[in-house]
Amino acid sequence: MSSTTALQKSTTGKLNFVLVCIFIDMLGIGLIVPVMPLLVGQFVPAREDHALWFGVLAATFGVLQFLFMPALGALSDRIGRRPVLLYSMAGMCLNFLITAWAPTLAWLFVGRIIGGMSSASMSVASAYASDISTKENRAKSFGKIGAAFGLGFICGPMLGGLLGNNDLHLPFYVAALLGAANLVYGYFFVPESLPPGERAPFAWARLNPLAALLRLVRRKDIRGLVIVIALVTFGQMMLQSTWVLYTTFRFGWTPRDNGIAMFCVGLVSAVVQAGLLAVLIRRFGEVRLSLLGIVSGSFAFLGYGLATQGWMMYAIILCNVLAFAAAPALQAIISKTTPSNQQGELMGSLQSISSLGVIITPLVGTAILASVSDLPPGDWRIGSHFLLCAALQAAAIFVAWHYFRKHHAHDSTQESKRPVDSNAA
Repeated sequence: MSSTTALQKSTTGKLNFVLVCIFIDMLGIGLIVPVMPLLVGQFVPAREDHALWFGVLAATFGVLQFLFMPALGALSDRIGRRPVLLYSMAGMCLNFLITAWAPTLAWLFVGRIIGGMSSASMSVASAYASDISTKENRAKSFGKIGAAFGLGFICGPMLGGLLGNNDLHLPFYVAALLGAANLVYGYFFVPESLPPGERAPFAWARLNPLAALLRLVRRKDIRGLVIVIALVTFGQMMLQSTWVLYTTFRFGWTPRDNGIAMFCVGLVSAVVQAGLLAVLIRRFGEVRLSLLGIVSGSFAFLGYGLATQGWMMYAIILCNVLAFAAAPALQAIISKTTPSNQQGELMGSLQSISSLGVIITPLVGTAILASVSDLPPGDWRIGSHFLLCAALQAAAIFVAWHYFRKHHAHDSTQESKRPVDSNAA
């Protein structure tokens, strides 16, 4: 066996280990998605209060995630990816367990605080994938992580919706059990990906989430992409934080109905990111693919906001294929601009944008939803927050087009001339 073949098998094996961890982690998170907003409703009297308190709860999670995500990413650059992944798994397990048991709204907040402090699996897993991948196949590795995420959301919400129809607390107990299994698996089977000689020195300044964001913004080479990622992420976060309440208020959906819809989301995501991503990158290149994905997402948000019947939501999900390819394409482009021993900090900082979105968008989205919650189900204004999401995506298209025209004009020309060249990306 040649040394190149042996290295490829070793890389594949390490990536498969972390993909299993991400899948189990996302399976547990997916279990609670269809029921968490409804669980809040057990502790508040009115629909308007229901929406507002869920927004505050989601924002609380986002605040802690925003504070801890860059710190955990930077810490993984110093001590390695594996111990930070294990810490994240243990914290999420405890979060699920406390939420399942919670007798009051206050205890739901305790669980969300612990979850936010330990939610680093995606950023550290992305850094892990970057450690063991070459620049040429990094987008494919990120796509596989996205696919593992999507597969978790194929099974998790469907199962969570079915369990939640019987008992809203049951999905959280199952998620805690899966979290414990993930911790055991990670401890015994996930190897370290960052050799000691390649680790970055520790600096307290790197633990400041605002400083991490400022470092991203100050990087003129990627500033436009950071703005694009922020706009796209804020739209996605608003969708995630309001989806269940929106479909419940407008279409009368049950946890089972939302579980099926999220099953469709996970299925499309997995098919695109695990099966079609490499083909799409060869055909369009990372730059064009990211633009097409954002355009697709913009039209999807517009459709969600204007849909008058529940079946339309499923149709939009199934048609919104390219949007699932945009994130790994953008991640790959921005990752190639950063040294290997700073990938953890980079991914943690990018995830802190998501955390900032989790702080802002639930408060904005649920406030808008609460203000229209008493309108008739057929009134288009109930979908106002999705129309705002579409506007954010439209702004992202403009910023991305301007950035790529300035920084990637030559690459885009080459991609259009070589649609089947694997190096065009």
